[in-house]
Amino acid sequence: MVGYLHASFANGSGYVRMADVPDAWDIIDLAFGEPTSPTSGDIRFTRCPATECTSVESDTDFVAAIRAKQAAGKKVLISIGGQNGIVQLTTTAARDKFVQSVAAITDRYGLDGLDIDFEGHSLSLNPGDTDFRNPTTPVVVNLISAIKTLKARYGARFTLTMAPETFFVQLGYQFYGPGRSGTADARSGAYLPVIHALRDDLTLLHVQDYNSGPIMGLDNQYHTMGVADFHVAMTDMLLTGFPVAGGATFPPLRPDQVAIGLPAAPYAGNGYTSTAEVQSAFGCLAKGTGCGSYRPHGVFSGLRGLMAWSVNWDKYTGSEFSRSHRAYLDALK
Repeated sequence: MVGYLHASFANGSGYVRMADVPDAWDIIDLAFGEPTSPTSGDIRFTRCPATECTSVESDTDFVAAIRAKQAAGKKVLISIGGQNGIVQLTTTAARDKFVQSVAAITDRYGLDGLDIDFEGHSLSLNPGDTDFRNPTTPVVVNLISAIKTLKARYGARFTLTMAPETFFVQLGYQFYGPGRSGTADARSGAYLPVIHALRDDLTLLHVQDYNSGPIMGLDNQYHTMGVADFHVAMTDMLLTGFPVAGGATFPPLRPDQVAIGLPAAPYAGNGYTSTAEVQSAFGCLAKGTGCGSYRPHGVFSGLRGLMAWSVNWDKYTGSEFSRSHRAYLDALK
């Protein structure tokens, strides 16, 4: 179970101290590290001010709580980007600053790794960049290089996760970048070269199955968020692989590298899915039982888990998400 913790803002859901994050969460993503400007590469993590988060703990207590979580087997990551944090590594200088600044945050708080949550206009593809296996667009090439450098610096213990939107991943089945005509949205499928280049380093991919328009699945039917079939269809694409815009096939990820991304509560994002529907989708994928109209291309018993936006919204709504799904996932072990 992966949960984002509003560490730098309250967002209407209330502040949750690190020490008070429930044990249900295995990976805790600190939201968010953001750049000083979109193209600077200079990532800063600023903890929520007391004027906004009246119960915020001191830095000393925050770090002590991180150590306690780590001692209990949890991973604490810095998540970069989010809705407001546009990161465009257009130059090698920005790439190098990204590496330096993310490493500084990691070292200061003793974190376990990095979550890439690039949204909006962070990633797009230039005209002529048509092969996800050999990207040429600087913002993509430099991001891949930066992450590889960070991974090499910290070694095998460095946890790497990603939380792209469906627009940047599964939409690539139909559209990739600006397309041959140059008129399509250049962001379409733009995460695919990043995921592909880093697949051997990737701990977990949890695509946001929310805030999404209808997306075509491998059955060539459009699927709409909020129901089990959407999660099954979107996740099946990652576990089965798919041709990118009719061209080369994006190879499948291992089941242990994939989790399903969800809003923890109706307030947390469009596409909230009931507990029963989520568990129906997971059972269909992991056990081959209880499937709806969409049938996945296999049984993926190693499917890793669930991601939620967020720890705060879950607690705000009585912790239904973490309680119910923790019990469900534990029963599958």
